[in-house]
Amino acid sequence: MKKLIVLGVLCLAMTACTKKGGQESGVIKIGAAGQLTGPEAVFGSDMLNGVKLAVEEWNAKGGVLGKKIELIPGDDQAEPRQAVSVANKFTAEGVVGVVGHFNSSCSIPASEVYHKAGIPQISHASTNPKLTDQGFDNVFRVCGRDDQQGKAAGDFAVQKLKVKKVAIIHDKSTYGQGFAEEFKKNLGTGVEVVAFEGITKGEKDYSPVVTKIKSANPDLIFFGGIYTEGGLLVKQYKAMGGTAPFIGGDGIMSEEMLKIGGPATEGTYATFGPDTKEVASAKGFNENYRKKFGEPGVYSVYAYDAANILLQAIQKAGSTDGKKMVAAIKAIDYNGALGHIQFDAKGDVKESPYVVWKVESGKFKQVK
Repeated sequence: MKKLIVLGVLCLAMTACTKKGGQESGVIKIGAAGQLTGPEAVFGSDMLNGVKLAVEEWNAKGGVLGKKIELIPGDDQAEPRQAVSVANKFTAEGVVGVVGHFNSSCSIPASEVYHKAGIPQISHASTNPKLTDQGFDNVFRVCGRDDQQGKAAGDFAVQKLKVKKVAIIHDKSTYGQGFAEEFKKNLGTGVEVVAFEGITKGEKDYSPVVTKIKSANPDLIFFGGIYTEGGLLVKQYKAMGGTAPFIGGDGIMSEEMLKIGGPATEGTYATFGPDTKEVASAKGFNENYRKKFGEPGVYSVYAYDAANILLQAIQKAGSTDGKKMVAAIKAIDYNGALGHIQFDAKGDVKESPYVVWKVESGKFKQVK
């Protein structure tokens, strides 16, 4: 009996050792976390496909450190509590690095789990400054920050659109409200904010806030939030006879925004990164993505580069040890689909160009 107990303990110890670092049976596990179900699932699908493409390309070349890469999806449903559950699940399964999450309200609480576990996290889409201002050395992002995006939107409103009165709406989320506050901060003293209103995500009738905004007669309406609510707001405002254009950020940059809002979205502005169709370094990504998944979503390329950075860090470190991977990411000089990427001391990209897009003839087009 004693021999059997000893053998059992040894087997458990050996199993734990093989799982450490996500290398069970010669496999390296990386996680991809986002809203894979629910009303915002389009963004989650775009992210997952971008990571899948990167993993498939590495596996076709033999994987990393002679081991196959296994992708573990995590559906946080755009809910902070679920994001923490996903993070704990990844940790328990031996994931060595994570791409995600999408929403700042999910990335921030999940980052505490990854920090304690020493797992590198690279968000492809979370723009709230708090994510990297926490001081966690294992947390990075390949997108910009809302203080940068808020300035870009504010400068455009003041310098190009010459607005004098602005109404601001946000969805009360970490991303939406934070972005709205950064936009307001960058308007300057020459612009009057005639309304600053919060809405509840998931509702279908926004007529009370739309009525209030319309009566304030703004030159421009800013929306901090996601396309699910953005499309409804634009549609309901225009249906009441409102004429002011809307401006939002990366959260409304989706074909779904145009489907929900219909013709009412014409003339809507959004701040985001440059059009990758016009970026030479993204040509190969765009072609390969289309062959497998169809037209890339706006955040597919960001997830693709985030995954490549994680895998390149493993290769450069020669290890899946979290500390060694973090050191490799900090030192990385990466040239990918988005172009040149390096990280600053906080984990933010050193260069984050924001441009303005506009809906013209039913499509988002970069403003020249």
